[in-house]
Amino acid sequence: MIEQGSGLESYFRRHVRELQPYVPPEALEILARRHGLDPDHVAKLDFNENPYGPSPLVLEALANLRHLHLYPDPVAGELRAEVSDYADVDSDRILVGAGADEIISLLVHLFVEPGDAVLDVTPTYSMYGGVTLQNAGRVVHVPRGDRFEVDVPATLEAMERERVKMVWVCSPNNPTGNLATEAEVLPLLETGVPVVVDEAYHEFSGHTFARFLDKYPNLIIMRTFSKLAGLAGLRVGYVLANEEVIAHANKIKLPFNVTLAGQVAALAALRDRERLRANLQALLSERERMVALLREQGELKPYPSDANFILCEARGGNAKALHAQLAGEGVFVRYFPKPRIDTCLRISVGRPQDTDRLLAAVSRLRPAKEAVRV
Repeated sequence: MIEQGSGLESYFRRHVRELQPYVPPEALEILARRHGLDPDHVAKLDFNENPYGPSPLVLEALANLRHLHLYPDPVAGELRAEVSDYADVDSDRILVGAGADEIISLLVHLFVEPGDAVLDVTPTYSMYGGVTLQNAGRVVHVPRGDRFEVDVPATLEAMERERVKMVWVCSPNNPTGNLATEAEVLPLLETGVPVVVDEAYHEFSGHTFARFLDKYPNLIIMRTFSKLAGLAGLRVGYVLANEEVIAHANKIKLPFNVTLAGQVAALAALRDRERLRANLQALLSERERMVALLREQGELKPYPSDANFILCEARGGNAKALHAQLAGEGVFVRYFPKPRIDTCLRISVGRPQDTDRLLAAVSRLRPAKEAVRV
């Protein structure tokens, strides 16, 4: 029982009091201003956004929005029908959410009770564990292998030992960029435990686990419009899953979770498949160009990537210092102070001029040495 007069602090949920807050990224304008730079003349390569932005059809649809005084469609029926065509999955197996973060929270609420264990394979996207802790769950971290692959025996052992309620697998994995293979994921699905495959970057890899939805009712796939479609600012994503999962998730999702603007923009983005294909090809070509230039320059060793970003090992392990120095040059990349990747920088694939600015800055800060062979 809470003692009266013990202060407001005693009324907060215990697990919330003990949480470490998530530190969100700063807006481009704030970052540029801190370094005395013009926001229009920097290379923002830190959060894997599409530098080409959305389709012109999206901008047209937003400019012609009507009925803003009415609530949006709570089940996003028109958008789900378009996603069904795009993903080749029946619309009753689709749920639309307000970006990946809401979907992660929704799935944790769906499966995890206080004290239940959720497993992820690290290094990976930190929000899986963060949202679990917000909901009073336990996080079981299983380290990835030498090539950042899923360590299947260790994962299966941990799933049984900890009586895990849900498993997260990111494919391609953020921040390492590598795909999860069928040999890694299918054994986890065979256990019957819900396995969420985060396919936020699947278009850049050409690979999906969607064809296994019929065989494994415990397979849940999460995707987003924030990356290839260029709608990060509007927060729209979707789930592909068994009808039973979708039905239960609809019971607990907020009624009007995706705004009218988000639904209209995502619908327009999917209807411009030509623009999606053009942006995809531009980013894939630039990914290969960036890898080649980084190898030639030698300061940053790029790991293989199937996503729209590249994890790079800094020569001499000086990633933190190089991160700060690049920011001073107007090149913003991502540094993670975490085991196994604290000597690395994650660099989003941008436009050719962004790559050129990155390489020029690296060369000024760290003169080229003998090319790195990988």
